[in-house]
Amino acid sequence: MSDLKVQLRSDLTTAMKARDELRTATLRMVLAAVSAEEVSGKEARELSDDEVQAVLRREAKKRREAAEAFGSAGRAEQAAREQAEGEVLATYLPAQLEDADLAAIVADVITRTGASGMKDMGKVMGAANGAVAGRAEGSRVAAEVRRQLG
Repeated sequence: MSDLKVQLRSDLTTAMKARDELRTATLRMVLAAVSAEEVSGKEARELSDDEVQAVLRREAKKRREAAEAFGSAGRAEQAAREQAEGEVLATYLPAQLEDADLAAIVADVITRTGASGMKDMGKVMGAANGAVAGRAEGSRVAAEVRRQLG
């Protein structure tokens, strides 16, 4: 079993003992998503730490999008709940890159790949996403690549 999954289960037990409803519900939700991912496909498998982190990133993104949707619909209470769940999930994810660091990584990838324009965006995105390794959202990476290639 992956270390991250063990950590999530341990933290769930701690949250349940502390009667922390928000943390308990959030960790249950993410562990359910991890379990669903493990049994999806042709055969059941154990997820690695990287795969568990990918599930965490996906769930955190869902929470951010839901918070925005609730906020724009005037449902502040639900938006706050989704935001709080996203903050719980963020504690298990690596720190996000600063804009300057992301720009430096993208610039390095562009020079390594020899990209010269927007026609090379796919090549740059593939290499940049590998270099960023989950420390920045794909939309941020794409925006920076567009800015530097355009």
